[in-house]
Amino acid sequence: MADITDTTAAGPATPAPRRSSWTYIGPGIVVAATGVGAGDLVATLIAGGSFGYTLLWAAVIGCLVKISLAEAAGRWHLSTGRTLFEGWASLGRWTTWFFAVYVVVWGYVYGAAAMSSSALPLQALFPDVMDLKWWGVACGVVGLVFVWFNKYAVFEKVMTVLVGVMFVVTVYLAVRVTPHLGDAVAGLLPVLPDEKDSVLNTLGLIGGVGGTITLAAYGYWVNAKGWTDAGWMKVMRLDNRVAYLTTGVFVIAMLFVGAELLHSAGIAIASGDQGLVQLSDILEDRYGTATAKFFLIGFFATSFTSLIGVWHGVSLMFADFVSRLRAGTGAATGEKVATGERERSWPFRVYLLWLTFPPVVLLFQGQPFRLVIIYGVLGAAFLPFLALTLIWLLNTSRTPREWRNGYLSNGMLGIAGLLFLVLCVKQIWDQPWSEFF
Repeated sequence: MADITDTTAAGPATPAPRRSSWTYIGPGIVVAATGVGAGDLVATLIAGGSFGYTLLWAAVIGCLVKISLAEAAGRWHLSTGRTLFEGWASLGRWTTWFFAVYVVVWGYVYGAAAMSSSALPLQALFPDVMDLKWWGVACGVVGLVFVWFNKYAVFEKVMTVLVGVMFVVTVYLAVRVTPHLGDAVAGLLPVLPDEKDSVLNTLGLIGGVGGTITLAAYGYWVNAKGWTDAGWMKVMRLDNRVAYLTTGVFVIAMLFVGAELLHSAGIAIASGDQGLVQLSDILEDRYGTATAKFFLIGFFATSFTSLIGVWHGVSLMFADFVSRLRAGTGAATGEKVATGERERSWPFRVYLLWLTFPPVVLLFQGQPFRLVIIYGVLGAAFLPFLALTLIWLLNTSRTPREWRNGYLSNGMLGIAGLLFLVLCVKQIWDQPWSEFF
């Protein structure tokens, strides 16, 4: 086990805090754009279609839970000068093994899912140009080339533009369907639908509001922005709140659309990204072709920001992971991420290639059954792993005393850990294990 206790407990003198300002905002926009994928919008849309405004409060709580996780990851990076993987490694070798298996299997399956999700709106917009699978390959390659040749500053600017598109589209749709604001306000009261499995459905909505491994990547984007010490703590916290305020706007707007467009008419749509294609057909019937195409553009922005966000953020984490394995304790520092050294490294680019080309096989042949089960289990286990390890790291001498968790942080991280642990157990329980062996 690596010992980083002495170096982080004392730590350097706290730098003078920078004044929090909207002009610094950036990593929060990136994490919001990456974390909210097409799947999150569909899940919220279906919740609105099934229960109306009843679960609006759950969407809001989901954003608050994710604020606590991202803030904790960013606080670790800034208060210690170490990256999150250096912290994980200090907890024992088991964290290294978990991350190694997770990042390989998850990346392989997610690569295919992200490319397919980005391809769906393009095929709907341009149905006669090429097959869905080739649209997916094109999206993956464009993402690869963009991330390969651009550093964080350009990446952030492009993500900001795409988030602007997402914001305009989702808010426009929410206004277009004319929500009943009185019902929406009533939906802020914590009431469960009178349905079978309503508790688990509600927990699933809370847990699915924006972000998986991208929450862990937030600290890396904070460093890539050039924020490397505790003087940036106020700025990071403002940035993080903006991230999940933005996320909240996206998911609440889609819940409004589900409640007004689907629930009131008794229309059901498919789960998964295909549900958004169905929604575009419904919008075309109700509001015309222009609105449907406008929505598809927003759908593409949502999916493609998740693709390039993972291509950049998780590759950055993988590069840090490999660097520490090769060089040992102390190699995983925020300053090295800030210099752009990680983005030029061969592990960063190898993982980019891993996300892009091997998953093409899954696009053309379908996803192997056993691999999908392993992917589902690992994906469900990551957020409990993140929440519980952050509690461990931020309550011990690994973190300078003034930046350790208070009651509120521990409470929110504890709720997050328990929530994701329940969802993890449910996900594992629901897998068809009898067919696995």
